[in-house]
Amino acid sequence: MTPAPTPPQTNLLREAGLPYFVVAFVARLPFAMMVVGVLTVVVAARESLSLGGLTSAAVGVGTACFGPLLGAAADRFGQRPVLVILAIANAVMLLVFTSAVYTASADAYVLIAAFGIGATAPQVAPLSRSRLVSIITQRIPEPARARTTSSTMAYESAADETVFVFGPFIVGVLASWIAPWAPLVGAAALTVLFVGAFALHPSGRHISHERDASGRAPSRARELLRPQLLVVVVGILGVGLFFGTMLTALTSFMDDRGVPEQAGLLYGVMGVGSAALALGVAWLPPRFLLHQRWLWFSGILLCGTLLVLIVDAPSSMMWALAVIGIGIGPTLVTQYSFGAARSPLGRSATVMTMLGSAVIVGQSLGAAVTGAVAENLGTRWALVLPIVAAAITVSAGVVNVFYSRIQR
Repeated sequence: MTPAPTPPQTNLLREAGLPYFVVAFVARLPFAMMVVGVLTVVVAARESLSLGGLTSAAVGVGTACFGPLLGAAADRFGQRPVLVILAIANAVMLLVFTSAVYTASADAYVLIAAFGIGATAPQVAPLSRSRLVSIITQRIPEPARARTTSSTMAYESAADETVFVFGPFIVGVLASWIAPWAPLVGAAALTVLFVGAFALHPSGRHISHERDASGRAPSRARELLRPQLLVVVVGILGVGLFFGTMLTALTSFMDDRGVPEQAGLLYGVMGVGSAALALGVAWLPPRFLLHQRWLWFSGILLCGTLLVLIVDAPSSMMWALAVIGIGIGPTLVTQYSFGAARSPLGRSATVMTMLGSAVIVGQSLGAAVTGAVAENLGTRWALVLPIVAAAITVSAGVVNVFYSRIQR
């Protein structure tokens, strides 16, 4: 008897194609440029730091309010039409905002336009995660799915962190070499070209097998409120709070030493280590279970934030941030992996945008509260807030152990 032919081996890179990853990476840049670009152009044109801060916050609020709705629309109608509309709308809003800043428009109109930028921001990162998870579910052999999903979440998180390092750098270069409005015009061009290319990529036609023939998701919206999913949202909200509190507290720490502009350099120490360790999650042994990873790495994050309280110089702060970087990247990867695993049928894009919006909400809220604390109570109290944020992440991880045991 002739043995049955062995099914051909495949992997995610072969299924999605290398151009997909290039396009998806560049398509994230406009979002990373928006908040800093908005702040830069407002401060330069209106000479108002307070208005610049408000407009940056308005961008974050718009994204947080509409991000999950855009994810739900992508689940309902498919990613391609939603992304094409958003690419055009967001580019228009960027140009409208730039025009409003340089004309005699009232501050209220500037804030509304900033909100519109956030509300129409294409959710490339969460939609890329959703798209890749769907491809893994359909086309990757079942024995390799868990490791492939973990590797994919690791890559996506590392890509996000890399983009959010380069985005502000590109803003600074364009604003210095050309003009303060150049970063937003450049972001509009990148949005049309690369978000449009991301939308029209052949993988955009991919419809999850969890949908019916018309592309409608069978799961009801109330499935998104399951406790085992909400605990992941709370945990990743804690990570967002940490990002906002740590950067703002670090800026205050360096401002006390007369070099606030160097806060970004120190923060980059954490970012580089975080991205590297995030990629390393893919090589962790399978017996190191996801809920254990959450507890261990968020525990390292908490220990690193406790070290921040005893530092008295930029050099010692750098070492504390290096420890924090060991914990933050793997924690974020693990939380996104839980989000992928616990997404209701046909709701993966909604879940990923929920998680992405939770990070943005936490970051905005953390930065606002920490700025007020630093200004009124001093840097020492501001440095306590990252500890609170890390404690929220650890607490959510402890609760998650209970739901993980039930799931098993």
